[in-house]
Amino acid sequence: AFDHTNRVYHNALRISEGMEDVDMDIVKASTLLHDIARMKEDEKLCDNHATEGAKMAREILEKGNFPGDKIDVVCKAIEQHRYSKGLVAESIEGKILQDADRLDAIGAITIARIFDRGGVKQRPIHNPSIPPEEDYSKSKDTTAINHFYEKILKITPDRFNTPKAQELAKDKYTFTKEFVERFEKEWNGEL
Repeated sequence: AFDHTNRVYHNALRISEGMEDVDMDIVKASTLLHDIARMKEDEKLCDNHATEGAKMAREILEKGNFPGDKIDVVCKAIEQHRYSKGLVAESIEGKILQDADRLDAIGAITIARIFDRGGVKQRPIHNPSIPPEEDYSKSKDTTAINHFYEKILKITPDRFNTPKAQELAKDKYTFTKEFVERFEKEWNGEL
């Protein structure tokens, strides 16, 4: 959704502040186009929105007369941005995109999105008899709370590429972790 893209864009601008040797044209283009193929993946028209998005971005940037020497870097950043694929970004701009996208995967908005998505998928909020999977999967037999353990709480501040993103992630991560801990205490009647 565009809201996510907008947040990633602004996260990238914050991360980039004061950094030397960062090409802001590449940062801006890659963040604005990073999820361009997300709907294709959601509709099962492609396997990986990052790979497909890099191809789509290339066409858009070439038609838009974006500087040719920057197109490869933008496309590689898009191709490597997915946290769940465990890819390492090659360029500083790619690292910024990964960090900006990861920042949007923790915090208050993510908590709301997980419960919203769980409702759409008709997943239970919590069921202690369904343990979290060790590895994140998009299993239908999971719960909203398990999603935090399977994916979200693994996005620890030390997993970010840049010092600025690591710093920005600390508060959001702590908030997310404390929410889950409080939720479970309330669920268990401890609060």
